[in-house]
Amino acid sequence: MPGTRATTGHFTFADWQERVIGPDEEAVPRLAHAGVRNTFSGGIEAAGTTCEYSIVYVTAKTGSFSGMELLTGRLDGREGSFAVEERGRFDEDGTVHCSFEVVPGSGSGELTGLKGQGAFTARHGEPAVTYRFTYELG
Repeated sequence: MPGTRATTGHFTFADWQERVIGPDEEAVPRLAHAGVRNTFSGGIEAAGTTCEYSIVYVTAKTGSFSGMELLTGRLDGREGSFAVEERGRFDEDGTVHCSFEVVPGSGSGELTGLKGQGAFTARHGEPAVTYRFTYELG
């Protein structure tokens, strides 16, 4: 597709704050909510993002999640903000698989009209997570 660009980089996370919504800590399935701050580098440069997840645990170590993240900074040198919607799952071994898509109309500044999608796989204990992102600027 003309105008499509691809970029990569990594992010680190901090401040993971999770709480059980219900029914209780030991129940499965159970719902939880988590707030986290990420710092992106590479094609996306954004420090201290705002990210909120809704999580369902189907066992003590497996489940799925969805979330929204607001990134403010730069994309391949262009300044602005945009939001992404994330969906993923986590496995028994601690591996997290996630795909994300730019929320339509959320791009601002030099990122107005941004469309795109990406993905990452995180492994428990690794300090940095590699992402892939393909996008177009309208």
